[in-house]
Amino acid sequence: RIQILFEHCMEVAESNQGAKHFYNQSEDVHDDNSRSKQKPRKNLAPTVQEIHSDAITRLANTYWAPHSTTPKKEFSEKVIELIYYKEIGHKFPMRRVMLLEFSQYLELYLWPNFTPARISPAYVMSIVMIINEKFRQKVPVWKVFRENSTQVPLFFHAVKEALKDINEQFSLKEQTVLLVFLIHCFNSLEEDIVRQHVQHTVSLGIWRCLIPSHLESLLESNPRLKKRWQSLEKNEVKLGARERRLRQLDYQFLNKMILKYFAVLEEIPAEGFVTMEEVHFCERFLELCVDLQAQLPTRRFFNTLLLDSQLIVYSKQSNLYKRPQEGHLFTELLKMVVFYSKFEIDDLEGTALDESEMLSAHYEQILNLQKQCFAHFPELEELSLANVGQVDNRDSLMSYLKSLNNKRLHDLASHLHLLEPYGECKYKSSFILEVLVSYHERRQSQMDEINSMPLYPTEQVLWDENIVPNEYFSGEGCLALPKLNLQFLTLHDYLLRNFNLFRLETMYEIRQDVEDAVLRLSPFLASDSSTQFSGWARMALPIARFAIVEVAKPHVGENHPSRVRADITINIDIRNTIATEWDSLRKHDVCFLLTIEALSTSPKYSPRKPFLEQVRVKYIRGCEVEGYLDEEGRVVMEGFEKPKYKNKMRTVRVYLDVNQYQGDMEKTIKGSEDVYETFNIIMRRKPKENNFKAVLETIRDMMNTECVVPSWLHDIFLGYGDPGNAHYSKMPDNIKTIDFNDTFLNSEHLLETFLGYNIKCDKEPEKQVKPFKISFFEKGAEIEVIPYTLPNPGPYPYNKPKENAVKFTPTQIEAIKAGCNPGLTMVVGPPGTGKTDVAVQIINNIYHNFPQQRTLVVTHSNQALNQLFEKIMALDIDERHLLRLGHGEEGLVTDKDFSKYGRVNYILAHRLALLEEVGRLQKSLGVQGEVTYTCETAGYFNLYQVKSRWQEFMKRLKNIGESPDGNTSSDVKEYFPFHVYFSNAPQPVFKGELYEEDLDIAYGCYRHIQKIFDQLEEFRAFELMRSGLDRANYLLVKEAKIIAMTCTHAALTRRNLVKLGFRYDNILMEEAAQILEIETFIPLLLQEPVDGHNRLKRVILIGDHHQLPPVIKNMAFQKYSNMEQSLFTRFIRLGVPAIELDKQGRSRESLANLYNWRYKKLGNLSHVLENPEYLTANPGFSFDFQMINVEDFNGIGESEPNPYFYQNLAEAEYAVAVYMYMRLLGYPAQNITILTTYNGQKHLIRDVVKQRCGDNPVFGFPSTITTVDRYQGSQNDYILLSLVRTKAVGHFRDVRRLIVAMSRARLGLYVFGRVREFANCYELTPAFNQLLLHPTDLHLCPGELYPTNRQAGTLPKKGKIIKDMPEMSKFVYDFYYDTIERLMKEQEKLDKSIGVTKAKKKIIEKPVEEDPEVKEKNIQKMLDQPFISFDDAAIDVHEDGASGSEDEEETPIKIITKSSTDADKEFEPFPHIKYEELEETNEKMLDAKLDVTDDSEKKSGDDNELETDKESQIASPMDEDMVAKSNTIDVEGKDSKSEKDNVTAETEDGTECEEETMAVCPTAGSKDETTPDENSQVKTLEMSVKSSDANEEKDSDSADDDDFGPSLDMME
Repeated sequence: RIQILFEHCMEVAESNQGAKHFYNQSEDVHDDNSRSKQKPRKNLAPTVQEIHSDAITRLANTYWAPHSTTPKKEFSEKVIELIYYKEIGHKFPMRRVMLLEFSQYLELYLWPNFTPARISPAYVMSIVMIINEKFRQKVPVWKVFRENSTQVPLFFHAVKEALKDINEQFSLKEQTVLLVFLIHCFNSLEEDIVRQHVQHTVSLGIWRCLIPSHLESLLESNPRLKKRWQSLEKNEVKLGARERRLRQLDYQFLNKMILKYFAVLEEIPAEGFVTMEEVHFCERFLELCVDLQAQLPTRRFFNTLLLDSQLIVYSKQSNLYKRPQEGHLFTELLKMVVFYSKFEIDDLEGTALDESEMLSAHYEQILNLQKQCFAHFPELEELSLANVGQVDNRDSLMSYLKSLNNKRLHDLASHLHLLEPYGECKYKSSFILEVLVSYHERRQSQMDEINSMPLYPTEQVLWDENIVPNEYFSGEGCLALPKLNLQFLTLHDYLLRNFNLFRLETMYEIRQDVEDAVLRLSPFLASDSSTQFSGWARMALPIARFAIVEVAKPHVGENHPSRVRADITINIDIRNTIATEWDSLRKHDVCFLLTIEALSTSPKYSPRKPFLEQVRVKYIRGCEVEGYLDEEGRVVMEGFEKPKYKNKMRTVRVYLDVNQYQGDMEKTIKGSEDVYETFNIIMRRKPKENNFKAVLETIRDMMNTECVVPSWLHDIFLGYGDPGNAHYSKMPDNIKTIDFNDTFLNSEHLLETFLGYNIKCDKEPEKQVKPFKISFFEKGAEIEVIPYTLPNPGPYPYNKPKENAVKFTPTQIEAIKAGCNPGLTMVVGPPGTGKTDVAVQIINNIYHNFPQQRTLVVTHSNQALNQLFEKIMALDIDERHLLRLGHGEEGLVTDKDFSKYGRVNYILAHRLALLEEVGRLQKSLGVQGEVTYTCETAGYFNLYQVKSRWQEFMKRLKNIGESPDGNTSSDVKEYFPFHVYFSNAPQPVFKGELYEEDLDIAYGCYRHIQKIFDQLEEFRAFELMRSGLDRANYLLVKEAKIIAMTCTHAALTRRNLVKLGFRYDNILMEEAAQILEIETFIPLLLQEPVDGHNRLKRVILIGDHHQLPPVIKNMAFQKYSNMEQSLFTRFIRLGVPAIELDKQGRSRESLANLYNWRYKKLGNLSHVLENPEYLTANPGFSFDFQMINVEDFNGIGESEPNPYFYQNLAEAEYAVAVYMYMRLLGYPAQNITILTTYNGQKHLIRDVVKQRCGDNPVFGFPSTITTVDRYQGSQNDYILLSLVRTKAVGHFRDVRRLIVAMSRARLGLYVFGRVREFANCYELTPAFNQLLLHPTDLHLCPGELYPTNRQAGTLPKKGKIIKDMPEMSKFVYDFYYDTIERLMKEQEKLDKSIGVTKAKKKIIEKPVEEDPEVKEKNIQKMLDQPFISFDDAAIDVHEDGASGSEDEEETPIKIITKSSTDADKEFEPFPHIKYEELEETNEKMLDAKLDVTDDSEKKSGDDNELETDKESQIASPMDEDMVAKSNTIDVEGKDSKSEKDNVTAETEDGTECEEETMAVCPTAGSKDETTPDENSQVKTLEMSVKSSDANEEKDSDSADDDDFGPSLDMME
């Protein structure tokens, strides 16, 4: 039958004969009997050739593919059966499923044609299969069902019918796939279309499956629940027969699933062969149980059903549980089920239970057991009369109960409602005994477990891939990891999940660092069987001596030492820069102690082979640095001068983890090896990545203390209740009248904002001037505007307050209004909509409206925080109230220091300046004595001399005013007591025209004086405190009103802030969508609760969930655990009201259309439609944006020299050629940015730019060359974007990455990629439909220069069409010559006009003329010459692209720069540019060991571009040091070693660290594509090395600027 179907459909779909079928790939089959045999799967994406030649593609083109030109055939169920049975089978090969999903099989064929008459196993499974694939790829799923929801009930019913019983129509593999679908459904409860079809399966009705006696006892103990049960039964009677049957199916569904799970468990033998299909089904079912238990709506009734079914005991006594290899993951999942089954929460009420309440519930269980024993089991009289402490542990219970026979045990369990009555079902005695014991034994406190848990990893955990998955996680499998979804049970549950995930993510990074360092050290077995090291590593050193020096006594109530200290002696006789790094270890730095055992006598290692197969990490332990010891053995304290050592030996004292030490000693006592006598390596990590211990301690501290979230935010935070309850409109203390200060520019601005409102104002139109107060009425569109006049601040120009100059849109005003009100404010800011301006104005308004309140400002990055802080400084906020915490403060564009100590110094200096002013005032008043000695004496002077004179002045004016003549303007001037003091103010101080006007000026003068004394009064505390630390802490706790820090700094310093008594009333977070859940939560709790309440009044979150999420390196945590979800995104998913800004002012209108479809209603600001730069076209280009198709170059598209290090030479060359073309037209280099979607391509483009442009100031370097992820939050006028991939879309399929990429350009965007690959992607369709409105060949207008007068949207009269990259390179080559000729002629004319000869002033050197044929040949040679030819050896890929050797004895291999002689002329594509000749390397170099284990580049999956270090900005083309070029290549290996260069990188907190760097260029062609004169047996390497300042002079040759003349910018 299948064959007939196949032949029928192929007759219709066949488009080319002999097509290659590649289904049933070996890597897609999961029939292995052992998990250890399963290899990490990568490169799962089919190639373009495979896609186009595949049967599925041909079927898609015939029946549903949107971009196919073939006429579409009518729907046929036979096609679905053919695809499912023939192409998919029962093994669900990932490649086949990916092809189907990518072809829009679900959207265009399956779901539109799904009807009751067409329900079949193949149809249902096909839909489920595609839905699961969409979830695996993290792309939107439910949109297609929302658009056509009529058949959704039918579909869900079909899935439930397939799962409820042992169904012969569906194999166990298929039922596992259905189970995965069910898991996804229960994790998508925010979707109404899903929730309404699964909610009955977890409702109260499922209790009908409980043991009757158990159900009765539950209902009797809860009258409210009993009433609800009765109501449920009444409502069910009213249902029709069909509805009642469907409802019964829902109620019995989970119970039948449990019974099916038991049946599958029973089929697994104790030993021998086991099919993994059975194991996978059991694992997936436990995953479903965990997910149902971890959300309150699904847990409420399901947890009771799970406990009633005794699933945990069944599982523990199963054969799978006892199989250590196949059952390992099953065991870990079961532990999670056990944990959540006994979680500290009232299942019915949803309230958290503290330890005493949990203990009381436990005592009730024991009491009930004793009562039953006393009443019905006289043989257990001793048990019934014993105290709780004697019977609530496992051993005691076992000793009491094991004397009962099977029937008596069963009767006891039946009396306790744990099992059915005896006779209905028979169980083994061991099973019943385990049921009784596990129910009544005392559970260990969760906090005791967490507090006893070491924060440092061990070797058992680091390499257990069920706990810490590897980088090749594809999203298919199941893992024993917590998930971050919409809802959490309690705050403790929230913290615990984040604690575990953060800890595991850190372990993954540590594992990568350990593997990197150990392979660099190259351990080998010596002749005496000891482990020696032949290499060296920057981050690790051999230990010369290790000794435990102190084991302190335990604290009261603890069983581990209170402190364990050790001394570690190391030899830092290494390169000076690295020795300095080791000498710079500071207190609290974390290091790791390793015991390494070599497995071979050879020190040669291959990073492409599994690490543990090459070397054994026997032990790994963590430690925290206390400090170095001096020559006398004393710890060198921080802040003191470092001692001078006599030699290179150093001893560092460290604190060991007391929990790890206690556990190790217990094992040693039992006969195990003493771990602490074996360490031979100490390893450190980069400071930026090594703050995990402080963060974990912070989370653990929060779990140990009472965490109080504001009551108005608590339920929403956990994911329950009305999502809008925290909106300001529902807050009881919302503000009716708001002072908007300088928010409105004028009355017209106000009227435009509230267009359509009924506006009331008592003042005349001419008096309706800013600032304004606005009263809002509950009626709706009605407001009252109250203009008011600011008090005169004083006569000096600097007294005038700074004013806002931004004309806010109505939506921005609404966001500012919401931010000023108490409650939760969510602002969604699409690209270019002024999120930062809104944030700054909210802060400004809060500062002026509530001067006593303190506001905390938090961002994810130092760069964003500095941008925000700089705008805050520009507003009318007294700088003495501003404080910037953390090490990124030096990045502020200001001469002022806003750090703690900088602010203290400012206050002390400002105090002296104010006292000088007081002295001047004293002198002007003729007062004798010393009044400027302290702030206190100045205060007395103010009280007795200044205020008294002012009061006398006012009294005189009042007396004159009561006279018949009244006051005149001259009275103010005559009696004003401070004329002399204000003699340095702009004169005249008093105008003498109106009395009221002069009196207002007098008040302003007095306010100026009083402000001086008010500030001095604030500064009195600084006089009393003598230490800088005390002053800094006082400033932080009392003086500062606006405190800014990064979320990382908040996590690191929370303990200190809480200890200091830090307080704040409002918190504003920018970049909230880029901050991890836990990093958002910690800043909310940087203060202790007051009377059990959190004093927070406002929480303002500003971000954009449509752009990229937080960075998670491990794909398992990112995809499976959803760790990349930010709190901002979760709130959006929950439906919390958010204000979406709706006007962008960044991109021209045509560019905005590429991304505004993702937002509800994103328009353009007026300047985007009116300013000249937006109205004129891009010079030299026919279109504002283009998608430029790039085909393979020399038969190669994307390449992958290392895992996930994707590169595309054709796109790199094309993008750089376009950049060169733009520079020749006169575009400023700083206005051009080159972006790409992968780190590998970023490094390749940098190398190409360096080769093509680096030594030629005519081109220079673009503003930035970086990845899309790194460029989020930045913008530039012109963006050149390389998409890299040609075999699959890759992670650009994430719409969030697409939005970031499309929204970086202001004026021009030119995208280089494989059009047919990306245009067919469903998620990218809206953007690529816009891109493909223009031709896919590059359209140029070479006759235009920058800038142009051509209007945007108009095509040039003459244009040039570029077909491919080689043509563009040839064109740029010719265009360069023509441009140089033109400039030379212009220079000659200029020289003649001013009488300067060429001999005297030479700007441009004429290029050497070439024969056209030779010229053409040279261009082709340039294009054919590879940047790198890769062999199978591994290449050390580092984040910023340098390859480093770890041995400094051998000299580096040099790449010689070719001179510009006639003999070399034919190799130079461009004159005046020095090109490096790639030397042929010897066979030793080819066999060299090259390391690949830098964690910052080896990202898992397609998220390769997630980097950890800050992106270095490339200097402008005229910088001399950028013209300098390094010609050194470092290759690490046994036979070729060289000195590694250093790169100084700034960490997130601003500290500097040295990093190992390497850049790799990809293969540009195969051996067959080399030129005839090249040796095809020799491969060449070219690596760009960023040299440190110390090595730059030695290793780099500076280009001579005089050889090239000035740039085009200078000449213009």
